[in-house]
Amino acid sequence: MSRATLGWIILGWVGFVLLPWYGFDRSAAPTIADYVIGGSALVHGLKGAWWLLPVLAPLILSLRPAALPARTDNSIWMIASGLLGLALIVLQGFTIGLHGWTIDILKTATGSAGPSQAGMGYGATLTAVAFLIILCHGLAARGWCRGDAFVTSSIGVVIALILVFVFFPVTTILASAFADNNGNFAPLEFVTKFMDRSIWGLDCLSSDLRCGVAWNTLFLGLLVGVGTTALGLAFALIATRTAFRYKKLLRVMSVLPIITPPFVIGLALILIFGRSGALSAVLWEWFGIPRSRWIYGLPGVFIAQLLAFTPIAFLVLIGVVQGISPTLEEASQTLRAKSWTTFLTVTLPLMRPGLANAFLLGFVESLADFGNPLVLGGNFEVLSTKIFFAVVGAQQDQGRAAVLSIVLLAFTLGAFWLQHAWLGKKVYTTVTGKGDAGIPLPLPRRVALASYLTVIPWALFTVAVYIVILVGAFVRSMGRDYTPTLDHFLTAFRIERADWGLYFSGSAWNSFFATIKVAALSAPLTAAIGLLTAYLLTRQRFSGQRAFEFGTLLSFAIPGTVVGVSYILAFNVPPIEITGTGFVLVMCFVFRNMPVGVRSGIATLSQIDKSLDEASLTLGARSATTMRRVVLPLLRPAIVASLVYSFVRAMTAVSAVIFLVTAEYNMATTYIVGRVEAGEFGLAIAYSTVLIVVMLLAILAIQLAVGERRLGRRSQSTSASPVAAQAIP
Repeated sequence: MSRATLGWIILGWVGFVLLPWYGFDRSAAPTIADYVIGGSALVHGLKGAWWLLPVLAPLILSLRPAALPARTDNSIWMIASGLLGLALIVLQGFTIGLHGWTIDILKTATGSAGPSQAGMGYGATLTAVAFLIILCHGLAARGWCRGDAFVTSSIGVVIALILVFVFFPVTTILASAFADNNGNFAPLEFVTKFMDRSIWGLDCLSSDLRCGVAWNTLFLGLLVGVGTTALGLAFALIATRTAFRYKKLLRVMSVLPIITPPFVIGLALILIFGRSGALSAVLWEWFGIPRSRWIYGLPGVFIAQLLAFTPIAFLVLIGVVQGISPTLEEASQTLRAKSWTTFLTVTLPLMRPGLANAFLLGFVESLADFGNPLVLGGNFEVLSTKIFFAVVGAQQDQGRAAVLSIVLLAFTLGAFWLQHAWLGKKVYTTVTGKGDAGIPLPLPRRVALASYLTVIPWALFTVAVYIVILVGAFVRSMGRDYTPTLDHFLTAFRIERADWGLYFSGSAWNSFFATIKVAALSAPLTAAIGLLTAYLLTRQRFSGQRAFEFGTLLSFAIPGTVVGVSYILAFNVPPIEITGTGFVLVMCFVFRNMPVGVRSGIATLSQIDKSLDEASLTLGARSATTMRRVVLPLLRPAIVASLVYSFVRAMTAVSAVIFLVTAEYNMATTYIVGRVEAGEFGLAIAYSTVLIVVMLLAILAIQLAVGERRLGRRSQSTSASPVAAQAIP
């Protein structure tokens, strides 16, 4: 038995004997004496909670290999104790609730309501994790994943986290699609709601009536997926393959929309293109072009989503473009291929993993977005807004929201399958560890021209949008009163001096500090779990891998409102009772944003030759050491993408957390939405401006902390001169 396994066995005993089994203490940290006297599983069991005492059996069973290490097959005992321990904890957790038995059969069999218990706490969590790791170590001892305990434990932990924080809450709400208003199983109601004409109707093809909301959503998603991928690729090519003087500024402009809080881009577009917008007024006064409401509908939502989601495609693609070895392109030109032919036949095919993942993320983001369609949708309905109003509107039809969510999941599953079919089993390795020229070839003239003609107008348009946002923060009322003022900032972020020191009296400070705290905790967790998952998916082979990969996309595909409601339904009652805490917000953000880290990591790892990992393992390094010393330095673009996206999304997300915030953890976005609803647009834009500045500083700090990936390639500036070349022996 390894020391690590023995350590986890000890932690399992600590969780059962010392730590409180129930509840998460939100006050000051209790002392060890409080733990022992207060409520460990052993104490509760001896006082009458008999259902906790059976957990002692697998704990004792796990000690047998340590007592008789030479006489038994340790792996069998570890697997048995781990499985039995997890099964007992899950069984007692889901069969006994606050009001007794949760299963009617048990109530009938016992003739009573049964015992009651609260949600699991620190002790139950630590003991369950210990049983899981012991099980994974046992599987490694049996030869799973080449006997690598780090790999088996990583797979086990990630699967467990996805089951708890993705599948459990999502299936909780999706189950209501097959139930009537009384909670009874009613599959016919599901069929009726699923086949509704408002979802699948095609009247727009033969009349002036609208098409079904599913077709609107699918069409918009395809447009946004293609548009964001094309724009992201153009930005990535200019940033990595040209000598454009202002490429750093261009990179900032490409990422700027992702750090904008919800509704702000929509408001800015209305202030520019609306009936009373600045551009509409100029066109009417100068050219006599009548004012219109064209921005409300498909065009407005499409433009807003392009602005919002292009940065995601750029973050995914820039690492992929950087990773393409110039040697392969030079080989093509050595065979007398023209630069345009080389780009089409060598460069572009090697970008396939990045293009596929960028399109998938843009498509799924478009499907799940509800903020932009809510502001700019007009009569153009999409599934996300229909789900939102089904949950919070006058209908209060949770079953209909669940049915519409299943339609969204079907679209996501289809896109996921098409992506895998398009990539196939081809190899896209370009980073092999071997030396190469390292000097990227110039872009073909037509590609460079197309990229410039795409990127520069879009960057200028982005600048115009943010000028409107900036102006709106410093005037009394955008569109009506342009008197300069700082009142909006003072209302939100006033600081006064009191006898005891500085007093943060502004109305936005509480939400600002809470948001910073949650974002700072969730970002590194999101990046770590996402990139670890990407490593497992690309470097390991295990049964159920495709289903596991789709599971990582599940929470990303469902609208945030549905995720928020599902967390309320799943985590407001035992066995996992964490609503009202900051922890539930952190977990919601981690598993809502994790897919970007997964897809970015997969796209980057697809270019890195497995021989680099194998060389490290051959030299005696463990998988954890190989991951830290070899893989992570090559994953720096994906790390930056994951950290930036997860931090920014935690700062700007609204739909997923609007049901989870409390007085203690009131997020910045819910504060902004409240100001928008109250008509205080100046205050909302001022707060958004502060958040944008904070997130820009955070992005710069992340990039400086992570650094750039170095592939050991030469650059133009380091090319050897003829004199130096002659001096080389």
